[in-house]
Amino acid sequence: MRGLNDKVALVAGAAPGNIGGATAVRLAEEGMLVVAADLNEAAAQAVADQINASGGTAVARGFDISDEQSYRGLVEFTAERFGALHGLFNVAADLSPRTLGRDSDVISVPVDVWQHTIDVTLTGYMYGIRHALPIMIKQGSGSIVNTMSSAVWMGESERVAYQAAKSGLIGLTRHTATLGGKHGVRTNLVSPGVILTGAALQATTPEFREQILATVRSPRLGKPEDLAAMVAFLFSDDGAYINGQSLLVDGGANFT
Repeated sequence: MRGLNDKVALVAGAAPGNIGGATAVRLAEEGMLVVAADLNEAAAQAVADQINASGGTAVARGFDISDEQSYRGLVEFTAERFGALHGLFNVAADLSPRTLGRDSDVISVPVDVWQHTIDVTLTGYMYGIRHALPIMIKQGSGSIVNTMSSAVWMGESERVAYQAAKSGLIGLTRHTATLGGKHGVRTNLVSPGVILTGAALQATTPEFREQILATVRSPRLGKPEDLAAMVAFLFSDDGAYINGQSLLVDGGANFT
């Protein structure tokens, strides 16, 4: 990828075995200076340690995406540590049983589950953009990538809060693309399908994965590295004319 060497990336939601962790590693391989951030700081540190051991440059930071001051501190830390901020990848989500496991339909979803999901997956992303965008506008360049979900296009009968929050990212992304575009700052969405993260492998059986694979037009299910490659492309000069788009990375499971 062109134009990534010595640029600064912040991955908000980076832990081993997930999309954010794989993306932090890929960006470092492309020569970027990476801040790996996660609610679980020890997990973020494991990603940073992996990058540094491989000859890259990374630091870890704990943060709470649902707390504006926490996210603001993370953005300020990144800009102060490396002197700039060129790429922001919003990927953090609460997929725990206490949240996603209780995210039912619009009739029965607990209000606390609804509110927490919106706080993390929509408002939290806004916090990062709110504080990163002025830095990028001032320097005249930058790329922001938000993580949606193919669930948005499917109209599932459950996970209403998750779908609503992820759908809201379409408007947030297009607004930010318009606000920052003339200043050289691009904002896009990546929409993964079924991705075999570490958690997904633990939570599913081979038989279930075969059933899901039957709905995909590609010969395999997705890996975190597939999303990492797309984010690297969108951060790079090779993606310089892509702005305000929602890009499916799902092996052809959905058409839009």
